[in-house]
Amino acid sequence: MKYIIGIGGVTNGGKTTLTNRLVKLLPNCCVIHQDDFFKPPDQIEVGADGFRQWDVITALDMEAMVNTVKGWIENPVKFARSHGVRLSPTVELEDQEKQTHILIVEGFLLYNYKPLVEVFDKCYYISIPYEECKRRRSTRQYTVPDPPGLFDGHVWPMYLKHRKEMEECCLNIEYLDGLKSKDEIFNQVFQDIQNTLLNCL
Repeated sequence: MKYIIGIGGVTNGGKTTLTNRLVKLLPNCCVIHQDDFFKPPDQIEVGADGFRQWDVITALDMEAMVNTVKGWIENPVKFARSHGVRLSPTVELEDQEKQTHILIVEGFLLYNYKPLVEVFDKCYYISIPYEECKRRRSTRQYTVPDPPGLFDGHVWPMYLKHRKEMEECCLNIEYLDGLKSKDEIFNQVFQDIQNTLLNCL
């Protein structure tokens, strides 16, 4: 069985932290990070707001991202090996169709690109309020540092715009409160995934 999980949400909401914990405990689990698909800085347009448009879908090579997901779908064992993921010992012995393989796709704009949305079996979305998001963002060190005013002038307005678009698509998304402790969020999601997998067996 192949099972694809989306972990989306606001910038600095805790997506990567949650993903990294899940990958360690779920069987035959691979991960694809949306941040790995940003286009080079010289290909990022400057918008009407005066900022480089990092927080929009066109800043990402979404076609390459979808193709990477399709590569996993075609052969999760080969994908795992090529990405250094250790598989359970039974993978060599069992029929591939009987094995459980999990892919976590993590990113801030997962549910705004139809070809990607169509592959998810389960969708999670972490949100935190403006004040907490701004506070967390100010403590992060980025390869390309945030220029003054970027959060209020671009990041947060784009988050609100994309979240509204996502909600209007009526996707079956489970919303997570990013203000809860990391343990609470992890336990909620891990239990939910385990229950789903058990029901599929």
